[in-house]
Amino acid sequence: MSILLFGVTGLHIIILLLLLIATLDKSWWVLSEDESLNLWYDCLYNNNTEAWLCSSVSDSDWFHAVQGLMVLAVLFSSFSFILFMWQLYTMARGGLFYATGLFQILASLSVFAGAVIYASHVSEFHKSRQKDGYFGHCFVLAWVAFPLSMVSGIMYIHLRKRE
Repeated sequence: MSILLFGVTGLHIIILLLLLIATLDKSWWVLSEDESLNLWYDCLYNNNTEAWLCSSVSDSDWFHAVQGLMVLAVLFSSFSFILFMWQLYTMARGGLFYATGLFQILASLSVFAGAVIYASHVSEFHKSRQKDGYFGHCFVLAWVAFPLSMVSGIMYIHLRKRE
């Protein structure tokens, strides 16, 4: 039982890290080695000053939806982890982790929706630069976090508390 508990907890922490990196790191859209675009800033590395120069990103409503959905995914997953720990120590033996699983599935659906919106509207977000770029590692991490959090949520729903 303790191995399963460590496995589920480890998976959840990995998912949280993936979501945090995908949401906060600066590589959703990569133009070259020196320029990347994320959910929050359009950053260009200046070789002369050896510093990143960043400006605001798109004002598109779709882009704000992606930002909001990724933040919601982090919040849902964080709340799910806190709820799991609380239920682990307070729930009666034999209880199921329905609420924890539900929040983890909501996190998964939020990531999915955010990544789909970003992929389908990327040409609107980066109009002049879209043809030269490609999806960065943060976008890939979001897609990796989606099935992992869905599986984690389903595992929580089927997980029973034992002694």
